[in-house]
Amino acid sequence: MPIDAAKAIAAEPRSTEISWDHKDIQLYHLGLGAGVPATDPDELRYTLESRLHVLPSFATVAGAGMGVVGGLSAPGIDVDLAAVLHGGQSITLHRPIPVRGRATSTSRVAAVHDKGKAAVLVLRTEAADEDGPLWTSDAQIFVRGEGGFGGERGPSVGGGQPDRGPDRTVERTVRADQALLYRLSGDWNPLHADPEFAKLAGFDRPILHGLCTYGMTLKAIVDTLLGGDVTRVRSYGTRFAGVVFPGETLRIRMWAGEGRVRATVTAVERDDAPVLSDTVVDHT
Repeated sequence: MPIDAAKAIAAEPRSTEISWDHKDIQLYHLGLGAGVPATDPDELRYTLESRLHVLPSFATVAGAGMGVVGGLSAPGIDVDLAAVLHGGQSITLHRPIPVRGRATSTSRVAAVHDKGKAAVLVLRTEAADEDGPLWTSDAQIFVRGEGGFGGERGPSVGGGQPDRGPDRTVERTVRADQALLYRLSGDWNPLHADPEFAKLAGFDRPILHGLCTYGMTLKAIVDTLLGGDVTRVRSYGTRFAGVVFPGETLRIRMWAGEGRVRATVTAVERDDAPVLSDTVVDHT
């Protein structure tokens, strides 16, 4: 069997030392489109080292960790990468991420869910420094054709959007070169840069990284509803519902509640095609 759930979950966690400084933070923020307008005081919090704060989604690129590809090479897992989709991502913050840091990143397969025609792997990464836990990050990996092995289905995802109009709607333009800049934070998949490779994958041109859209959406929520204060974010999760092409415009609809923001993201130029759904930010 390509997936041996018991073996994968029982495998010894993998640990690695990671580090980052203000240059990594600034590059990540710029890859999300921060710095427009360049002299806006609110944007300088993302781009100027003397005022810098760290958007919590930086946890997805901080150091190498096990990553999606590394997780798929864990004991008990032998799957065709062509059948793999990044289905969802969530982060829980234990405290604000410092501008400069050194931590131990420990990764493991936390769960394997049987969805019938597919399996869902939960790849968990936990980071801690000398002062204690920093964050826990879960990547939900959808593997087509690998279900039906008799495992637990796992939790149902999402609760849909509220049955009312959004409290706020903002639009964010994806620059034509944004994927080229974002990939410098560590995701070198040629799908996001090489037109020929993109065609082999079934796209007429390179697509934007899903985790770039993920970070752009969190920034929009923080700036719009949380007063630009990244330290208010406690957790952030989403489900990837569709692709984004560089040059498109994201429409981000937000519903504010007590300690929680729900959101959906669509592509304006493609008749509001779904991009992110079941998006939730819990905050103080």
